[in-house]
Amino acid sequence: MSQLIRTLKSHIRDEVIKKGGWVNSHAHADRAFTMTPEKIKIYQESNLRQKWDLVDEVKRQSSVEDYYRRFSQSIELMISQGVTALGSFVDIDQICEDRAIIAAHKAREVYKNDITLKFANQTLKGVIEPNARKWFDIGSEMVDMIGGLPYRDELDYGKGLEAMDILMDTAKSQGKMLHVHVDQFNSPKEKETEQLCDKSVEHGMQGRVVAIHGISIGAHPKEYRQMLYKKMKACEMMVIACPMAWIDSPRKDELLPFHNALTPADEMIPEGITVALGTDNICDYMVPLCEGDMWQELSLLSAGCRFTNLDEMANIASINGRKVLGLL
Repeated sequence: MSQLIRTLKSHIRDEVIKKGGWVNSHAHADRAFTMTPEKIKIYQESNLRQKWDLVDEVKRQSSVEDYYRRFSQSIELMISQGVTALGSFVDIDQICEDRAIIAAHKAREVYKNDITLKFANQTLKGVIEPNARKWFDIGSEMVDMIGGLPYRDELDYGKGLEAMDILMDTAKSQGKMLHVHVDQFNSPKEKETEQLCDKSVEHGMQGRVVAIHGISIGAHPKEYRQMLYKKMKACEMMVIACPMAWIDSPRKDELLPFHNALTPADEMIPEGITVALGTDNICDYMVPLCEGDMWQELSLLSAGCRFTNLDEMANIASINGRKVLGLL
């Protein structure tokens, strides 16, 4: 009998199981599987900021039943891979109102014996405009974690920092963790992670704030990155990497440090920063080619960052995910 050949994939997957199973720390399950061949031009011809509003089409047309079907499909995909906990942002705004989160709660009840589900409110419309703020306040009462996208309010009103204050105040007053999309455009002009660190200290939210993506960190010089990691460590900020969501970052003519459009896990983890793993959008307007494959996400992060600490790779996919979801 020939000797069994083990790959790194099988080794790491075994280690993940020992550590409690896979954790998908960040998804948008309410919009999953909404991309079709007929709609691919939306991805081809629109940038991320434009797609924030183009998804209104999906949100406006989706019933509670539509949302529940997409949640169920996403959850069953996760369960089939051995995922034991899933964190999903859920759209709650003036377009879809509370239909998506009602469906999310229904799905949690149905699958409660199979997987742990945690929800955060997505704020594609920001939190500054009065109607957007109304739905942010409604949504914040219906979720486990407060979610945010401060760049939306920075783009529309120049009030990104004010948006962070609102997010921090709400999370603190409700005793919830805060998950915030930051530094998504792979540009040294962005310093949102640093701003989020400062705001977490200002509001006394150390250890309760999670930065999602942090792609622009790698576009900064080494001195800035090292300063930022110390600041992140000091305020106990955690990070979620979603590799497939950002590997398609478009080419630019800016002169930047050579880097991949990935969360720099290889630099963060040695500095003592918790890095977890997510799929982000699954087959939708934002990321049409993401199939929600947890091994693909982990292997892409590892290869792209040249980070092959096997024990830490298993932690990223398991224990660290439970930390950012407040399960540990």
